[in-house]
Amino acid sequence: MQRYPPAPRLGRPAVAGLGVTFVILCLGLLLCLLPSSRCSADEMLSTYMVGTSRIDVQVDDGPMQLSNQQLMQWVQWAADSVKTYYGRYPVPQVRLRVIPSSGEGVRGGTTFGEADGGFIRIHVGGNTNMADLADDWMLTHEMVHLGFPSMPRNHHWIEEGIATYVEPIARVRAGRLDAYEMWFELVRDLHQGLPQAGDQGLDNTHTWARTYWGGALFCFLADVEIHKQTNNRKGLDDALRGILDAGGDIRHDWQLADTLRIGDQAVGATILVPLYDKMKNRPYNVDLPGIWKDLGVERTGDTVRFLDSAPLAKTRDAITYGNAPPANPTNSK
Repeated sequence: MQRYPPAPRLGRPAVAGLGVTFVILCLGLLLCLLPSSRCSADEMLSTYMVGTSRIDVQVDDGPMQLSNQQLMQWVQWAADSVKTYYGRYPVPQVRLRVIPSSGEGVRGGTTFGEADGGFIRIHVGGNTNMADLADDWMLTHEMVHLGFPSMPRNHHWIEEGIATYVEPIARVRAGRLDAYEMWFELVRDLHQGLPQAGDQGLDNTHTWARTYWGGALFCFLADVEIHKQTNNRKGLDDALRGILDAGGDIRHDWQLADTLRIGDQAVGATILVPLYDKMKNRPYNVDLPGIWKDLGVERTGDTVRFLDSAPLAKTRDAITYGNAPPANPTNSK
């Protein structure tokens, strides 16, 4: 399945807990009075609790072949994936507005910070079926935004890079995506984040590729280096959890250098700050084929195979699964 990050957002970004809790709230009068929401008698509002966090789901009036229960299953999948990666759901409350549209599939979403949590707006085609929702990555992408502080505009790449890089790993760890598919897509697409002619670094090159895949490249390089320097005891997830635990979620405006410093403190190694210094205002070339070889990820047609004899094979597995064993072990093919 071809997957690309959404076009750059106009707004600013953006488990397995107590189980599924469905609460049908007639009309949702209070939510209707809040900004960016518009309710009618034909709209439906439901609530899903993930741990102690609450996700209020508003489905706008419009043609939709999916049932409310199916939509809430989709919300659960995304929320559980994000909780699995971060160890908890990032914010105490989220308003999720589902907007029916023409065609099929999940369309572009936008995530905003609010005083008490976040607001996500996402489009779902009226002809979308359950298989489409099971394949979807966009809602998880948007929810990942909740777990990182809001940045100044020239650092938009780190917000989108984290969401692009973390989303498939989170879904693998939650059992929602096959590890081979995750690595195949990373090998296939990550090169788009490499600097091109005229590049002036991540802070100054605001193309689609450098914003999304350049940011993902930064996250990937940081993840590999953290694992190497800590003998696979720590990873990028530990850095991001440290930032979140320090209060760095989408509700707060932080500076990038301070945020990365907190991430380095969380893993006990100075990695994020010097990597940012290398990539922020000049091109930084990366030997991706060499890294794939060291990790033992070899592309073969439309899939990959894992080579456990590679020097960083254990790092590959640690990036994929963290400190938890895989839900469905993926041995070398």
